[in-house]
Order: sequence, then C-alpha cells, then structure tokens
Amino acid sequence: MPNLDNKVILVTGAASGIGRSAALCCARAGATIIALDLDTNGVASCVEELTAIGVTASGYTVDIQDEAEVTTFFTKITQSHDHIDGVIHAAGILEGALVPIEDFESLTWDRVIDINLKGSFLIARNAVPLLERASKGVLILISSGAGVKGGSSSVAYGSSKGGVHGLSLVLAAQLANRDIRVHAVCPGALETPLKMGAVRAQAEKTGQDIDILTAQLGNPGGVGKILAFLASDDADYVRGTIFTR
Repeated sequence: MPNLDNKVILVTGAASGIGRSAALCCARAGATIIALDLDTNGVASCVEELTAIGVTASGYTVDIQDEAEVTTFFTKITQSHDHIDGVIHAAGILEGALVPIEDFESLTWDRVIDINLKGSFLIARNAVPLLERASKGVLILISSGAGVKGGSSSVAYGSSKGGVHGLSLVLAAQLANRDIRVHAVCPGALETPLKMGAVRAQAEKTGQDIDILTAQLGNPGGVGKILAFLASDDADYVRGTIFTR
C-alpha cells in the first residue's frame, strides 16, 4: 500500500467505476479525497464510504464539459485547500457503441468529445496552478487502449480517448519543469457501469451470451491500486503511459 498521508487527491468520476475505486484506494492509503461527479447521489454515497474509512472527504456535483461549472468548482475548493497533491481524472462516457460511422450522429460525437476530451482539458487547465503549489504534483488522465493501441466499439469514444492520451503527452513535456508529473493510464476492459452498457449493446446486437462477455472483464479495483501508487511519491521515477489489464 502506498503512503498518501497528508496528501490531497482530487478524483473525478468518483461516483462509480474506476473513479470510485481510485478514491477508495487513495483513502485507504491515507489521502484526503475531493470527489467530483455529475451523479449527485453517487458522489454522496462515495463520500459516505470514504468517511467510514476514517479519512476526510468532500463531494461535489460538476458537469466537467461546462467551463463555468469547472471554474466555479476550483474557485470553491481553493477556499479550503491551498494546493492539491494529485488529480485522478476518471470522468467520462461511452456512447454510440457498435454504430457504423455512416450512421453516427453528430450530437453523440459532440457529447462524447466534449465530456471526455474537453472535460480533460478543463480539469487539467484549472488543476495545474494548485498542483504546482504542491511538492511533486501528479496529474493522471484516464485514457484507454481504445484509440491508443487499437479500436473501439464507438467511433467517438476511441477518438476522444486517443485525444486524452495526446493531451497527456503534451502536458508531460510542458509541466515537467514545474515539478508536475503527468501520466495517461490506459485500462483494459473492466466491469464498470460505462463498459457494461457497451457489453449489453454488443450482446443484444450480436446474440452473444452476456455472461460470457462479462466474464472477460477485469475488476476496476485492480486499476484503483495502480492509480493510488501513481499518485504517491513512491512513483516518482515512473514516466509516461501506463497500460493495465
């Protein structure tokens, strides 16, 4: 278990999936957690679970594609935190699974790109000044194997995650001399609400057994442990993109 005592970690997408697992793993390592999600009930449940562990946690409802909401959120948290030690940006959506490009709707494309890619940009832009005030700040963006090493069930999702990976590469070089370490983490297929929606669509369209498809999925808790490690000083010598199962 890494040591995150006295660290303040912001986790987006904390209501479920990878984000929630990351928040729990970081909390168990001693971090103070700032949990963010659009799902008000989900983020409240996450904070309740975190405080039961015995750590300090706060929750916020924010639409990460909305520039004004993101700016307001960061203005608010600076009132209680003069710095952030780490950001784990896991918020995202997967829509348009198995839709051929000639049938893919522009509204779906725009929504996925805005949340996954623009949201990553807005979180990073606002978080960097707070990360710079920390000693050895860490920015972790959740990308995917989709759009980086291979394809995706969704044209928009794969494109957006390829963009998130590209953003991490640009920021890693740009922020290195400001003592901020930047990673993209590319998980494999995990049993998260986001992935399960695509699996159900695949089962309905192809007639495949959903239990067989689900059996191939990994546990997001395993990725949460990796994210907690990356947020710690123990990972100070790690650089670049990390791929997981």
